[in-house]
Amino acid sequence: MDAREPVATAVVDPAVDERFMRHALSLAERAENEDDEIPVGAVLVSPAGEVIGEGWNRNITEHDPTAHAEIMAMRQGGKRLGNHRLVGCTLYVTLEPCAMCAMALVHARVARLVYGAGDSKTGACGSVSDLVSDPRHNHRVQVQGGVLGEESGRRLTNYFRSKRGKPPL
Repeated sequence: MDAREPVATAVVDPAVDERFMRHALSLAERAENEDDEIPVGAVLVSPAGEVIGEGWNRNITEHDPTAHAEIMAMRQGGKRLGNHRLVGCTLYVTLEPCAMCAMALVHARVARLVYGAGDSKTGACGSVSDLVSDPRHNHRVQVQGGVLGEESGRRLTNYFRSKRGKPPL
């Protein structure tokens, strides 16, 4: 792809986005309930609409700074496809990806990112920076933020409130 070429836009079905985001939210719940990790979940979907990777935050549990939900889902998807490229895939994640995860999306050639809550501190897909759309890269990712964003954000807020001994919102 020429660096000046615009990102191709796929036909989007909001009901499909919501269904996969609900799945990602269920994985975020596992992060919190099973591993006491920050509740972020991710689902990688093939161009045919099949779930090929799932993940939730495991960086504390696995003692691995790269074990974010997005990375876990992409690792699983790459193994499933037998390829480090995830061409045509969509990643659904409950929180806007950080710089590490954003660049992994670019390097993996993920076609589309759908996220729930924006991240005003470390979001690298439009909030703090926009690495996935940078025209200097040889691939850009189509981004849709805010899908079930309020629910995703509330889950994160309540997780941190509980850590501080405060009641949920």
